[in-house]
Amino acid sequence: MNGTHLRLGVNIDHVATVRNARGGRHPDPVRAAAVAIAAGADGITAHLREDRRHIVDDDIVRLKAEIAKPLNLEMAATREMVAIARKVRPHAACLVPERRAERTTEGGLDAAGQRESLRVAVSELGAAGIRVALFIAAEPAQIEAAAAIGSPVIEIHTGAWCEALVAGDRRTAGDEFARIARGAASATAAGLEVHAGHGLDFASAEEIARLAEIVELNIGHFLIGEAIFDGLAGAVGRMRTAMDRGRATIERVAPRNLPRNSPGIVP
Repeated sequence: MNGTHLRLGVNIDHVATVRNARGGRHPDPVRAAAVAIAAGADGITAHLREDRRHIVDDDIVRLKAEIAKPLNLEMAATREMVAIARKVRPHAACLVPERRAERTTEGGLDAAGQRESLRVAVSELGAAGIRVALFIAAEPAQIEAAAAIGSPVIEIHTGAWCEALVAGDRRTAGDEFARIARGAASATAAGLEVHAGHGLDFASAEEIARLAEIVELNIGHFLIGEAIFDGLAGAVGRMRTAMDRGRATIERVAPRNLPRNSPGIVP
């Protein structure tokens, strides 16, 4: 069965990381966003962190004004970030956990433990016309909390699965993929739109594209790294091809019936 189009959001944070290492305006993340869109990206993701380690406020303003596709603002659920989002009004906002000491987002948001504060942020962003997603692990308690909070979208953290694939840990990779598949199916049944991201490469993106319930992947660091060798347009084009190839073999799996060593194990 051939599924619907799987959207690709390209995260251009680390173009800004390279720029900030030396200062100035080169390389320009807004230019990178335009290249990614021309190569097949359906949208652009950028994370405005509290410490502004890569993307800065002006980048967000320029991205919103200049790109031809939707802007997804990754952000912590703080008063400062909610105020910025309500002013800029990106198409979407993905609420993520954030700690200054971390190199990257290390885990999913604890929606179950932060229901009230997240409910306020989701409500305020939604009132501004911003589509909100919660970046969470594919765990029943987190999915139930996301639905109760009123977030229309979740983004499943795929980091543990991707790390197991890289390590060649067949058992863990199989278990993690099964957890993602069950979570995606459960979230869809609860009326949530399901996205996924973190640590994905060409092979893992092609594999996860087989899950019909997932409608969007957000990928950044890997693509910017591959751009060093193949150019950004080439890397995005290869990712688009891999995702389309996986989508052509789509499968819809009931949460209770997913075999343990389903897709996602190391060959």
